[in-house]
Amino acid sequence: MVAMTKKVKIFQIIFSDPSKTFYCGGDTVSGRVEVEVSEMMRVSSLKLLGLGCAKVEYAKGKQRCRQEAEYLRHETVLRLQDQPTDSDGSVVLRPGNKYEYTFGFELPQQGQLVSSYKGKFGYVQYCVKAVMERPQQPVLECKKCFEVEEPLDVNTPDLLSPAGGMKEKKVTCMFIPDGQVSLNAKIDRRGFCEGEEICINAKFENTCSRIVVPKAAIIAKHTYQANGRTKTLRQKLSSVRGNHIISGMCDAWQGKTIRVPKIKPSMLGCNIIRVEYALMIYVHIPGSDKLILELPLVIGTAGLGSRSNSVSSQDSSASMTSQSWVSLRMPSEPPSYCDVTRDCRLEQPLTPLLDDFDGDDSPIFMNAPAFQYPAPPAYSE
Repeated sequence: MVAMTKKVKIFQIIFSDPSKTFYCGGDTVSGRVEVEVSEMMRVSSLKLLGLGCAKVEYAKGKQRCRQEAEYLRHETVLRLQDQPTDSDGSVVLRPGNKYEYTFGFELPQQGQLVSSYKGKFGYVQYCVKAVMERPQQPVLECKKCFEVEEPLDVNTPDLLSPAGGMKEKKVTCMFIPDGQVSLNAKIDRRGFCEGEEICINAKFENTCSRIVVPKAAIIAKHTYQANGRTKTLRQKLSSVRGNHIISGMCDAWQGKTIRVPKIKPSMLGCNIIRVEYALMIYVHIPGSDKLILELPLVIGTAGLGSRSNSVSSQDSSASMTSQSWVSLRMPSEPPSYCDVTRDCRLEQPLTPLLDDFDGDDSPIFMNAPAFQYPAPPAYSE
């Protein structure tokens, strides 16, 4: 039985867990494809595709640079349960009924995917696409995207090791030497997660005639590769600054902190898109280029690894400690008024406040007038 071209009322994809914000390698993507027609229609087949690819596209002069990399391709043919089919596998859909095609497939294991990403010149996108084929009719398609976040653990020996360096710059004025500016900085580790504090220890020295200002910032670097060409974008995410340093003076940062903002983890496994972070410690020199020292950072997925657990345990212990101090400061019940001395006059009319060390034996005194507090009010008041 061949049906005429008919209008499709509903054709959509619904995931089993709509509240799931992202998937990881090895997870199962499952759901259903809902179809409802307003008139009778024959469907030859309904294919489901799981797709994931990275794509870069930008203009380099008159040339258009394009590149793609595929990370996921899954294809299967869906069948309706308890629904009669013809010998060719086709099925007739009738109005008034809602048809559901269930699906489920497993993502490649961890390390084979890259996290979802959307940037100015490229993206990494994952989606589920349903393709409905009809005899002698155009193919109908619908798709639904989902996020992938590959775990990135920052609790490795390499990322837990300190990082540091030093830089110096000779300053000139009209080609005449004008001293130099130097900095020496260090951080205790390279791996961090969103919301953590980066502790900076640094020393700055200024021997030029200008007033300089030390600063620090977290920098994101996005690198796009296509057709053998590379395009790089840099973005300042958050920053802190120190005090002005005048000529001939030094300054030091002892544990100055900068917080990691809400950002995507580092993306290091993609062939054509790379997202890297760095801590840039620099000195602003009026009339000259900045003195810059960059320390590479790796931003991992939040809540992964032992350090996150230890941080939360420290927070909880700190909270318990603060509660214990509160319990020490706050008595279980107020003291009785009978224990309060009502005569609050000073024992001596003259009480020394400050000794005079200039050789005069007479101290500086304060006259305390005689007074008496009124009776305290009752607790009911």
